[in-house]
Formats: sequence, structure tokens, C-alpha cells
Amino acid sequence: MNYLTVENISKSYGELTLFENISFSVHKDQKIAFIAKNGTGKTSILNILSGSDVADSGNIIYRKDIKVSFLSQDPKFDATLTVEDTILASDNPILKVISNYEKALLNPEDTDTYQASFEAMERHQAWDFETLYKQILFKLKLEHLEQKVSTLSGGQKKRLALANALINKPDLLILDEPTNHLDLEMIEWLEDFFAKENITLFMVTHDRYFLERVCNEIIELDEGELYSYKGNYSYYLEKREARIEQEAVETGKAKQLFKKELDWIRRQPKARTTKSKSRIDDFADIKHRANQRRKDHQIQLELNMERLGSKILEFHKVSKAFKEKTILNGFDYTFKKGERVGIIGKNGTGKTTFLNILTQSAVPDSGKVVKGETVKFGYYTQSGITIKPEQKVIDVIREFGDYIPLKKGRQISAQQLLERFLFSRKKQYDFVEKLSGGERKRLYLCTVLIQNPNFLILDEPTNDLDIVTLNVLESFLLDFPGCIIVVSHDRYFMDKVVDHLFVFKGDGVIEDFPGNYSDYRIYEDSLPIETKTTEDKKDKQSWKQNEASKLSFNEEKELRNIESKLNALAFDKKDLESKFNNPDLTQEQINDLSQQLQSIIQIIESKEERWFELSAKLEG
Repeated sequence: MNYLTVENISKSYGELTLFENISFSVHKDQKIAFIAKNGTGKTSILNILSGSDVADSGNIIYRKDIKVSFLSQDPKFDATLTVEDTILASDNPILKVISNYEKALLNPEDTDTYQASFEAMERHQAWDFETLYKQILFKLKLEHLEQKVSTLSGGQKKRLALANALINKPDLLILDEPTNHLDLEMIEWLEDFFAKENITLFMVTHDRYFLERVCNEIIELDEGELYSYKGNYSYYLEKREARIEQEAVETGKAKQLFKKELDWIRRQPKARTTKSKSRIDDFADIKHRANQRRKDHQIQLELNMERLGSKILEFHKVSKAFKEKTILNGFDYTFKKGERVGIIGKNGTGKTTFLNILTQSAVPDSGKVVKGETVKFGYYTQSGITIKPEQKVIDVIREFGDYIPLKKGRQISAQQLLERFLFSRKKQYDFVEKLSGGERKRLYLCTVLIQNPNFLILDEPTNDLDIVTLNVLESFLLDFPGCIIVVSHDRYFMDKVVDHLFVFKGDGVIEDFPGNYSDYRIYEDSLPIETKTTEDKKDKQSWKQNEASKLSFNEEKELRNIESKLNALAFDKKDLESKFNNPDLTQEQINDLSQQLQSIIQIIESKEERWFELSAKLEG
């Protein structure tokens, strides 16, 4: 059953063409993710679908009588209403029944009104629905139903908009970055919710685990063309790689044909036959195909950062509280070279406050933070760039520096840095207010890196970044020689980048877990229910520290690094194996792939052997 048809829509802003003649459809029970690079029009397409913007051409056709809900990146509410009033003000008829019943409860002396509202609740089976919507609000940490919308943070408003969309139980739900401003527990609950509920989805998201577990189809807008993949994220990666390789083969063949036809064109006399003119017309198409180039730039920066000394960063009995809410309680930790720490925990447990204390932009109530003399922080915050009127992209970077030093005495200018982060020379002279949300985040990342830090602190760096940029950022961070601290709800990103976790439990409890997020989830799931209390987890933390003491610090770090590398190598092995499915491979290409695969297998075996050695020592 067709719910939505998009026919040949186009959108331009002045000379900038976002997309042309885009067509696709959404059918019942599909869960579709829409993927494209930042700045190519993802949010514009969603705005057109919601009616908050219009296409320059083309048609949007919804099936008659279906219920559609939208989640935008920047939801708008009546600031005078409470959380509950906002929910009850929607068009859902059952919510109106619940609203009337709750008003009747306030006036029990009006027995006729109360009886009528009670019977309406029975007739519409609204009791279960009331339980559902309050459960959704609870899961999204919106329990204070009387709180005014005007007092909510941006993240709370996004969660309220998501709750509104879910509660309305639409036939078709259209979502723009649904996992932004959700903590990891909320994201996993939302995955389960979509798995159980019979809702058709069309979404833009950069959360690759969410794509993997929720979506059954992916539509990609790449170089102005739409491609559809009937599967999840792993399937998309496999088929996309095969498509790009096939395109490269076809472009190579077109180049050969172009040379041949160009030679023929040059030898032709001015007076040509009809047959010759037809061949000349075909030549234009061959020339176009031969000159096609993909714009898959890679960020390759061999930073020549200032060397970290023996003392990097130390926490000594640090405590911090806000009224009765404890964030840190006598926290002790000494950071070592090359540490890659991920920070996870529910919203409100103090993750950002911890980062502010770490960078000394906030003061602890007691204890002290000692920073080494050679440490230079690069702090990427959630607040992003402060836009000045009529400021150009290049000017933003130059406020922080004109160049960045590289190894071997080389350097890279602000312009070259922007180019490597996918800003063309023309784009660098655009006004910042013209950039998309994701492009602004990418620009902000440049302003942090051009200061050449040796200790990177990234607070939700993946929000609004496209998947292409995320892959590039991950590659850069894997090669970054300094220390890294990451707060992120992006589980795929955390798994790839960090070696161990600070798990913020609340009430000042911070658990140091030796592994990435997936390791932690396996550990959590393996615990008996009766042991999953704060006190028992403290005991397990002490037990882990005692066990780890059987290894030296370097061995413990090596063990964590091996586990992280094995995960990455397994992904690379799977990616290489999928390339053998291409039927157009030459014998030379097959031999080359075989050598690469054998090399990865040997590395995996070597690292597994070392892992067993260290594990045996740990258990001995």
C-alpha cells in the first residue's frame, strides 16, 4: 500500500542547486533511512514533505486518510503550555477524551460531566492509551507534566516533540535525527519501540547502529542521483561499495572510448553525413561519462602537535554538587599518554559538568585538577559556532589561526584545512548563515583542530554530521597521537574510537570500564538481576581493578587496544570479503584482494595470540 509519492521535486537557493528531479515512494511497513552528505538537502526534503517548505517543481502526494506525524530538528511549541497540555493539544481524538476526563476530575461535583467523560474513556478504550503516553513521557525523561514549555532546554523540547509524534500513533512517521538529545538508554528503548510498533518510518539519521537495527531500506542521494538499497546498514555498505567499483569500471571504459571517438572527431571533414552527425551527438554523452569524478575527499592530516610531557592531567579527590545533586564525589584519576576515554551515562548525570571541570572552565567544590604544562586542550562543545552577521567561512577559521603545522616541517593553510574538510574554495567565501547544520558542525571541528591541540575533548561531536564525515572523523581520531575524551550517544562511533569508558551512574558514582560500549552492554546483560545495584557495581569495579593490577599499565593498555583493533579488523575483513561478490572482477583484482585479505587474517591471528597471552596473565 502506497503512503507517499514524491515526483520530480527540485530545490535551489539562488545559484545553489540542492537537488533536481528527485522521485521516490514510501509504502506501508517500510522503515526507510535517507542518507546524503551535509548540505545536499536532507532537511530541505523533510521540510518539503512536512509542508513547512515548498519545492521549486514537482509534486508530493500522500495517500488519502493516512495519519502522518513529523519530528523536525527545531520543533516549535506554545511556550505558555505545560508538557501535558502540549501533548493533549494534539489532534488525536483519544487524547481529547483523556483531556476531558482529567478536567472532569477537577470538578467532581459536576456528576453529569464526570459520568459522560468516564463513559467516553470506556468507549474509546482510553485507559490503556493514557498508560502508554505516560510511559513514553517517562522513558523520554519528561515526567514533570506540569513544567512549562518555556522552561525546557532545547534537548527537552526535541524529546517532547518525539513523544508527541509517537503518542499520536501515526501511519507514517517522518523523523529528522530522532536520536539527537537522547541518551543511550533512550535510544535503545526507541529501537525496541519501533521494532514492536506497526509504524511506517521515513527518517534522516546518522546513528549507524540505529540504521542497522531499525531500517529495512536505505535511500541514498549521491552526486545528485538516488539509489535504493533493500536492506539495513551493513547491506547498504556492501552494495554501495560494489556500485562505486562498478561505476569506476564504467568510467574507465568510457575514457577509452572517449579517446577513440575524439580521434575520429578530429579526423572528420567539415561536411558530414547524417550517420556522422548521430555519432557526434553520441560523443557528447561519452565525454560526460568519461569525465565523471567522485567527490569522496579524504581528510589526511599528519599533525605535528606539541609533545605531551610525563604529567598530563590529574584529578585529586574532586567533588562537585548542585544543591542536593552530586556530580563527583572524591573522584581520583591520572590520565596517561594515548588515553582514549568514552563517557556515557543518562542525561543529567553530570557528563558536561565533568568536562568543564576538566578544562578548568568550572570550579570543583573540593579537591583539585592538575594540568600538565605541555597540555593544550581542543574542546569541541555542544554549543557550536557563534555566528556573526555576514561572516564568511574562511574568516571563522582565521580567527583561530592561519595555518597548522604538519610533520617533516610542512604546514597547511586555513584554506587547505577547509578543503580537506570538504569545503571547496568557492564554499569558503560563502556566508556562514548559509551553511546547513551539519556543515556548521564540520566548520566548528576545523576551528578546534587548527589550534593544534594534543588533548581533544569532544562533547557530542557526531550530532548533525553526515555518515561520510563521520567515517572520515573516525579515521582521523584513530591516528590522533594525543589523548581523547568523547561524550557521545553514537554507539558505533564510540566502539570504533575509545578504549575504555567512564560510566556516569548518578549520585557521584563513576565506573571505569575497560572496553568499548558494546563490551559494556554485554557485561551489563551478563549480570544477574539481583546484582545490578549501585553497591554491587562498586564491588565489581574494585574486583576489576584488583584483577587488572596483575598486568602492568602498558600491558593493560595494550590489552584494551588489541580488543579495539580486533573489532576494527573484523569489520575490514568483512568489507574485503564482500568485494569478492563483484562478478566483474579481473583476475588481477582478485589476486590483489586475496593478498589484502590474507594480510588482514595474519594480523588478526597475531593479535589474537597476544590477546590470549595477556588474558592468561590477567587470570593467573
